[in-house]
Amino acid sequence: MDIGSYLSGYADGEGCFCVSINKSRRHKFGWEIRPSFSVSQNRDRINVLKIFKQRFKCGTIRPDRSDKTLKFEIRSVDKLVTNVIPHFKKYPLLSSKSVDFERFADICSRMQLKQHLTKKGLQDILKLASEINRAGKKKFPREEIKI
Repeated sequence: MDIGSYLSGYADGEGCFCVSINKSRRHKFGWEIRPSFSVSQNRDRINVLKIFKQRFKCGTIRPDRSDKTLKFEIRSVDKLVTNVIPHFKKYPLLSSKSVDFERFADICSRMQLKQHLTKKGLQDILKLASEINRAGKKKFPREEIKI
């Protein structure tokens, strides 16, 4: 079996490409942008999370505070760009989650180029982030974010 295809299929069902937006006094424009890739699973299936960690050569496995599952997560923009995004380019997602992935990959690339440190760049990233996981609960709707 091709483990790369297996992991992409698994992530297609159980994974999440997320871009968190949080108020921050430390950041120039008052907002922190934090992309992450995660996969959650019940404790009895931790081996799959260990395979993700081994394959991507980074990330952490921790209890998920929202439920009783475990979560494998990568938050480093550099690791997302060098380890995660190339995997999903080589082994594409087959569901509509692929659209979120493409936006996520674009955001991570822009952040690696430090575009989020300019007003225009941050606005562009926020626009892309607002299109990811449209059905999900948003802490700060885009229209509430003033830069």
